[in-house]
Amino acid sequence: VQLVESGGGSVQAGGSLRLSCAASGGTFSSYAMGWFRQAPGKEREFVAAINRSGGTSVKGRFTISRDNAKNTVYLQMNSLKPEDTAVYYCAARLGFVSSERDAMDYWGKGTLVTVSS
Repeated sequence: VQLVESGGGSVQAGGSLRLSCAASGGTFSSYAMGWFRQAPGKEREFVAAINRSGGTSVKGRFTISRDNAKNTVYLQMNSLKPEDTAVYYCAARLGFVSSERDAMDYWGKGTLVTVSS
């Protein structure tokens, strides 16, 4: 499975971004999907996850969704803060959803989000 993130960029505090992750090479509907982020000098941390049927788990202010017809998962980020600055990674796990970084089977290369004050 290949995952390609897009939608990152620079935004001022209070702004919004929507990240997309396009999947290919597998049966998308078989995978639980997640978003993680890694800020400079910090560990990669869980942001949000969505299971195969659309149930979600979110840490914080963001919203995760998926479109199985488009093989794409989204992360809607509103009211962004400087502390949200990080590289955001999309990840896939065959089967059940997980918020554990080490449980994910596939990773994208990430997209950078920079929030300025």
